[in-house]
Amino acid sequence: MNNYTKYKKQYILPPVDCCDWAKKDGVERAPVWCSVDLRDGNQSLIEPMSLDTKVEFFKLLVKLGFKEIEVGFPAASRTEYDFLRKLIEEDLIPADVTVQVLTQAREHIIKKTFEALKGAKNAIVHVYNSTSVAQREQVFNKNKEQIKKIAVDGAKLLKSLAESEGANYRFEYSPESFTGTEPEYALEVVNAVLDVWQPTADRKAIINLPATVENAMPHVYARQVEYISKNMKYREAVVLSLHPHNDRGCGVASAEFGLLAGADRIEGTLFGNGERTGNVDIITLAGNMYSQGVNPQLDFSDMPYVTSRYKEFTVMPVSPRHPYAGELVFAAFSGSHQDAIAKGMAFRKSTDRKVWDVPYLPIDPADVGREYETDVIRINSQSGKGGVGYIMLQNYGVDMPAKMKEDMGYKVKDFSDRQHKELKPAEVYKVFEKSYLSPRAHFDITECHFRQTDGIEATLTVVFDGGEKTVVANGNGRLDAVSNAVKELFGLNYVLTGYEQHALTDGSGSQAISYVGVEAGGKTFWGAGVDNDVIKSGYKALVSAVNNLMGK
Repeated sequence: MNNYTKYKKQYILPPVDCCDWAKKDGVERAPVWCSVDLRDGNQSLIEPMSLDTKVEFFKLLVKLGFKEIEVGFPAASRTEYDFLRKLIEEDLIPADVTVQVLTQAREHIIKKTFEALKGAKNAIVHVYNSTSVAQREQVFNKNKEQIKKIAVDGAKLLKSLAESEGANYRFEYSPESFTGTEPEYALEVVNAVLDVWQPTADRKAIINLPATVENAMPHVYARQVEYISKNMKYREAVVLSLHPHNDRGCGVASAEFGLLAGADRIEGTLFGNGERTGNVDIITLAGNMYSQGVNPQLDFSDMPYVTSRYKEFTVMPVSPRHPYAGELVFAAFSGSHQDAIAKGMAFRKSTDRKVWDVPYLPIDPADVGREYETDVIRINSQSGKGGVGYIMLQNYGVDMPAKMKEDMGYKVKDFSDRQHKELKPAEVYKVFEKSYLSPRAHFDITECHFRQTDGIEATLTVVFDGGEKTVVANGNGRLDAVSNAVKELFGLNYVLTGYEQHALTDGSGSQAISYVGVEAGGKTFWGAGVDNDVIKSGYKALVSAVNNLMGK
């Protein structure tokens, strides 16, 4: 990339300082949303959507809560025209939803657009023409007055056709390539259009400021927007709209800064689909607002469904790292992250926390239809004891002692590393089962009886080396007596260092699970046992722990 000298700044700052937006804390309420998925998001596809697909996508957008939906460019193709006619003739547009159609400021295109709209109850006619320096010089070869005349003539024709048809359509105007236009000239054109329409509080006009190509940092766009908002005529009768693209990867930031600068409305798409690098992503914008305690007025509570339908309609992928929607955006593989999340969730439960502030999770995954067990704590060779413990507790009710969790964590990391893959909860449980529940290679206890003497006497039937033997020993408790019998039989020298147990589930019929640790040679070996009988679960855990010791 050695040709950087052929590039220069293409934006033009306002003639006066416009930085009030920078003093605000954040967006305080949701904007008016207008989805342009069916136009911008459609024309960017290698294979544009069919009529039937567009209808299904329209229904999804309505379900999500969009009240303004740009349905296309009806003068551009037969499918676009037929789609709008189908929506109108089959009464598919809810009474509280307004469809928007796009048209260039050219007479025959505007007339074709009005023809397609016949019978629509609520509609916005969106007219545009390019105003930037580059477009004026290189594409149209027209001066400022000639470009402004195109906009004014288009505005007049919209008003005339609507009046002649008795249609109460709303009007929208975009100075296309606004960010490459001198702000004072863009203001002159916008005001000239507004003078034609004479908007009122009861019938507001929409002025849309598109970053047709994102050519500057977001704060520049905010200054341009603020300049228009402060100096535009009929401000109380105008909805100031933004249409940011994402060429610099800053579309979301530009939209947020633009809202702080006075904008009332956002045109964008789901997942940022659109020409080149796409339009501003409404899912991310809405998620950002939600995470700050602002109701976005859109329903993304079932994000997996939205994602699957979007991929079906557009045949486009969704990045696994896409904010709020990607498969991996809530996933924690790192051991330290998993431990913090697990502890945060436990703290939240124990303190009845109302405000969401769990480490590493900007929002509650459940709010967008994600599940903790499968979406948040993900297990691979980078995982640690916290994540493994969380998976075992949430999925199987297994709450291991802290030191045993650490031991289990290493075993899971090793298994995942050798397999070179992520482990599902069932695979994690198999590691637990093989490591702690099933060890019986050296011996097992098939029968055990206790008698109260000076302490507790245990009589064990032990099977090993193809035979069995009865062993008797005393202890200060049942598990200690069994342990002493095992030590005596095999000549072992170890210390019981850990013994915990709990019910696996709630209710009187729940099985008990016990955990036992035995220490020998400076190392602790763990075992677990499950049984309806609490005593049996204890000595089963001891058997597994001692088998693990004997195996070393």
